[in-house]
Amino acid sequence: MTAPSDGLVLRTARADELPACADVWRAGLDGYGPRVGRPPMIAAPGPLVALLAHLRGTDPDGFLVAIRPDVDGAERVVAFASASRRDHVWFLGMLFVHPDEQGRGLGRALLEAVLPAGGDPVALATCTDAAQPISNAVYARYGLVPRLPVLELVGRPDRAGPAALPEGVRAVPFELLAAGPADGPGPRRLAAAVDALDRALLGYAHPQDHAFLGQTGRLGHLYEAGDGRIVGYGYVSPVGRIGPLAVEDSALLPGVLGHLLRAVEPAGVFSAWVPGAAGAAVTSLLDAGLRLEDFPALLCWDRPFADFSRYVPITLALL
Repeated sequence: MTAPSDGLVLRTARADELPACADVWRAGLDGYGPRVGRPPMIAAPGPLVALLAHLRGTDPDGFLVAIRPDVDGAERVVAFASASRRDHVWFLGMLFVHPDEQGRGLGRALLEAVLPAGGDPVALATCTDAAQPISNAVYARYGLVPRLPVLELVGRPDRAGPAALPEGVRAVPFELLAAGPADGPGPRRLAAAVDALDRALLGYAHPQDHAFLGQTGRLGHLYEAGDGRIVGYGYVSPVGRIGPLAVEDSALLPGVLGHLLRAVEPAGVFSAWVPGAAGAAVTSLLDAGLRLEDFPALLCWDRPFADFSRYVPITLALL
């Protein structure tokens, strides 16, 4: 597959090219970040490469790189795109072009290469940076219209402290349920509960992504009502990243977030990307002492597919 741009070639990515994709990601963000008041990105490729490996592992045909051949025959990754398919939802997780290669139609070529074929009855979605009006205009022409802000909240709880779980609701660590044989009652109950919440809020189950979260150290909890009914789940990482989070009732968001803020003691700050529709989550995190950070992201789609009033995503690259 050849890109319409100066001898560049588009093809599926190899595993050994993921660090180069991480370099393009960082260069792309640093290419415009300082112009909007952002500091240069800190080089921390490990977690990003792990995420890229997961995206490539679950959807290899949706992970493309743009290669520029050098005069000595070596190949250089100058852009990449990653799109994931989960049941009836297609999600563009990443599309980055090195600043030296921008303005030649390469981003559009990558987007068209990873989009589903015409006639596929799939919902199209992505999450973009509000500070990138040109990219957002391009996506909108393909039906990926900005619909919903996603707010980054960072910080540590203040002395007033976060909210508590409602009376009668208890947190059950995933690790307790996951212990024992994979086909035992605990793992089966955990998988069924998480899948049911995801189908209710996102429209699809995605156990492969939950497995990735466990492999990368995020700590999950189920939230159980007094009658044994599962009313939500939530994750927090040891470094303070909150999400994903799903609840049966938005009134549970403050208590679940409060529990997650107490579940770990990060070396730095907590952080979460929270959809603006989840107003109870935004308010509770602000009340707990976290602050709004930077420009919002924008959730874009061509048709409604999820209830973001009760869901906090994994990252901007993976719902």
